[in-house]
Amino acid sequence: MLGAAIPQVVFAVAIVVVPLLAAAGIALAVALVQAAIFRVRGEPTSTVLGGVFGVAIASGIAVWTGSASNFFLVGIVAALVGLVATTASVVVRRPLTGLAWNALHGGGHAWRQDRPARRAHDVATLAAAAVFGARFVVTQWLYGIDSTGGLAIAKVVMGTPMTLVAAVVAFWAFRRSTRRLITPTTRGREGRLIRG
Repeated sequence: MLGAAIPQVVFAVAIVVVPLLAAAGIALAVALVQAAIFRVRGEPTSTVLGGVFGVAIASGIAVWTGSASNFFLVGIVAALVGLVATTASVVVRRPLTGLAWNALHGGGHAWRQDRPARRAHDVATLAAAAVFGARFVVTQWLYGIDSTGGLAIAKVVMGTPMTLVAAVVAFWAFRRSTRRLITPTTRGREGRLIRG
């Protein structure tokens, strides 16, 4: 998560001293170096290429529109999409963290009928919605005032720390669901889940 913010911070610093095209090129070069390092460390190819692709798209938008702030536009739109998706999933009583928990545990669990488990996933999904919402509101405001430096700072401050808080809440919801719905008596001798 910290690595994802580095090209954006580099871009915000570079744009102060070099033209937009050069700043975008420097950010993309940093993303490529990071990708090589991550690949050597054994990170999945999809993760590595995803980071480079994201920076390439952001750089392309900024250069094409001629606006340095547009480098951060993809992140702003992603925050809005995340806010809508997480909030809507709670409204329709299918919180995304619950769907993820059920999928990771083979599916077929009646987690939505277990009120404490569903409430835990409501809380976890709303925590994610709060993170997305805060990111969207702050970055949209900074984008509106054309603060490229502010957008880079917001990316760092609202990136990893807020994601970790939401992850802790999701971890709590996962543990609560596992304790309530997957007990030692529901497992066979080899640890495989027995569905009734």
